[in-house]
Amino acid sequence: MIAIVDYGVGNLRSVYKAFESVAGPLGIPVDIVNRPVDLTRWRAAVLPGQGAFGDSVQNLRRQEFERPLLDALHAGLPLLGICVGMQLLFDGSEEMGQHEGLHVIPGMVRRFPEAMPDPMSKAGHTLRVPQIGWNQLHRRREDPLLEGMPDGAYAYFAHSYYCEPTDPSAVLAATDYGQNYASVVRYRNAWGIQPHPEKSHTVGLRILANFMRMVAEGNGAADN
Repeated sequence: MIAIVDYGVGNLRSVYKAFESVAGPLGIPVDIVNRPVDLTRWRAAVLPGQGAFGDSVQNLRRQEFERPLLDALHAGLPLLGICVGMQLLFDGSEEMGQHEGLHVIPGMVRRFPEAMPDPMSKAGHTLRVPQIGWNQLHRRREDPLLEGMPDGAYAYFAHSYYCEPTDPSAVLAATDYGQNYASVVRYRNAWGIQPHPEKSHTVGLRILANFMRMVAEGNGAADN
């Protein structure tokens, strides 16, 4: 069973529907968990996210999910963070001040620089922040989460801040938006994806299906 943590984020239902659409063939139930309980009762957990880092991490702590999440991770439970849910796994963020994250993945969440040159523009246009729209995932490491996904596959992004892992080996895929940044990461038994899988059509559903298959086959152990 997969537990999707409900701590008051806006895209919970769309993430749930995306997981539900790929869960059927694998026979894995998907639950929404809206109270702090022992998450090791499930086989894996998903931390979705949308909006500002500070509000999200405050909601998570206010609803007392931090301790169950960390305890489950330390017990070896696979965890997938999505969008801001991925960012919360890092040490902290500089979004609208300094905010402490969950310290699961060493590194920081930083804002895209303003006025980044657009390499596709011959007129000297700059890239806008936030990045909204389709962009590519360039694979950096092999991992079951990206099984069967071609290098350079397109996914849908909507964010102004990016993750900067301390350990470069944590980067499974990178995306170019004025600079190369980590868009898919893994650190031990925690994975994170910056794009929205529920909006990324075939590629997004493939990533979710890979996570569920990995969990079903018991391949989510902390081996990084």
